[in-house]
Amino acid sequence: MTTPLRVAIIGAGPAGIYAADLLTKAEHDLSLSIDLFERLPSPFGLVRYGVAPDHPRIKGIINALIKVLDRGDIRLFSNVEYGADISLGELTDRYDAVIFSTGCFVDAPLELPGIDLPGSYGAADFVNWYDSHPDVPQTWPLDAEKVAVLGNGNVALDVARVLAKQADDLHTTEIPDHVYEGLKSSAVTDVHVFGRRGPAQAKFTPLELRELGQVADVDIIVYPEDYEFDQGSLEAIESSNQVKQVTKTLTDFAMREETGAKRRLHLHFLHAPVAVLGEEKVTGLRTERQELDGTGGVTGTGDFHDWDIDAVYRAVGYAGTKLPQLPFDEAKRVIPNHEGRVVDTDDQKQAAEADVIPGVYATGWIKRGPVGLIGHTKGDALETIGHLLTDQAAGALTEPVYPGQESIVELLESKGVDFADWEGYHRLEAAEKALGEAEGRERVKLATRAAMLAEARAHLTAEANAGS
Repeated sequence: MTTPLRVAIIGAGPAGIYAADLLTKAEHDLSLSIDLFERLPSPFGLVRYGVAPDHPRIKGIINALIKVLDRGDIRLFSNVEYGADISLGELTDRYDAVIFSTGCFVDAPLELPGIDLPGSYGAADFVNWYDSHPDVPQTWPLDAEKVAVLGNGNVALDVARVLAKQADDLHTTEIPDHVYEGLKSSAVTDVHVFGRRGPAQAKFTPLELRELGQVADVDIIVYPEDYEFDQGSLEAIESSNQVKQVTKTLTDFAMREETGAKRRLHLHFLHAPVAVLGEEKVTGLRTERQELDGTGGVTGTGDFHDWDIDAVYRAVGYAGTKLPQLPFDEAKRVIPNHEGRVVDTDDQKQAAEADVIPGVYATGWIKRGPVGLIGHTKGDALETIGHLLTDQAAGALTEPVYPGQESIVELLESKGVDFADWEGYHRLEAAEKALGEAEGRERVKLATRAAMLAEARAHLTAEANAGS
């Protein structure tokens, strides 16, 4: 019997699941054995913990990922943390190849005076809170009345919308009670979103922006003095239907009359944050007025404005995190790689000339940085899988010492790792749907590791008890 090609994939978000799926569908004559490892009790990464709860359309991506894992040809080991529960050497001893798809899930740094003051937060931390991430506290300070959100992308819109939206309008979603009660107690009256460039350069997607205008009891305010276009902006509008739709929606917002709503959401363009103000806590934000340079870029004017602000959320992007036993480019926040092959350098710029680490690969955001949509993630995986199969055919992979499929199970059990499997995910899902059904909702998230694992490992625990 032919020994199967054993592949471990670290990270069970969309990037990891797509890589596993594409590997099974690639043209080859190999027998495959693919194991997915996830540090959280549930798979799906930022689709579960990075998408706002009032966006079920985007969360529908999970249904496609479930279909992949329901086939049964890919094993899942969740609640297994690389670098803590299992090492690179232990993986390479048991697999021909290891693919890292750990993504980017922490806030990118923003170097501003005062950015570390109390009352200044990373958007990713707030998103983790309202998405009920099991590793974050269940409380969030929402005593600020006037809030600034720094950034002009969809995460900034999500944060601004959740802050401005009435808690009762979110209670139909999957948020648990602690998130609902926290939002219900929020003191916010005004949310200001600041973008450094002009309206035509905003990174919002049209649908996200249009949905913003449908939030009940919230006035959207766009300032005429910020609504400027240069030649580069006009060319972008003409050449991109997305830019055209975004600027049209912003134009519609600008023509609206204020209704006296309980909350106001202000969209500011051409304002670059230069300092968070305050001594013991955030008391304001200083911005510098920008002007378009003719190409869609901006330059500072030297005109500064201080805003009365009680809290600041930076939504300037996600960043990758360093993984044990692997190189890491601190500037680009990625695992250095050449087209998905991990290389022995800490500088991604040198990746094409650096030595390849045999049998170790990367895909998704940890490979290329936090840019692009799901389609780009599939393209990443195709490139990485292609090189993996080329390396296998060339004999460039290292043969595992313990090639048996059960060797990884034996290792995890010997270490006392409370891993869960794919059946465990379905048990977790059923428990969340049962909680939701009791309240007339589709589901309510379980928000602690203990609660999630109690459901996900119930059958494994029962089997272990029966065998003892």
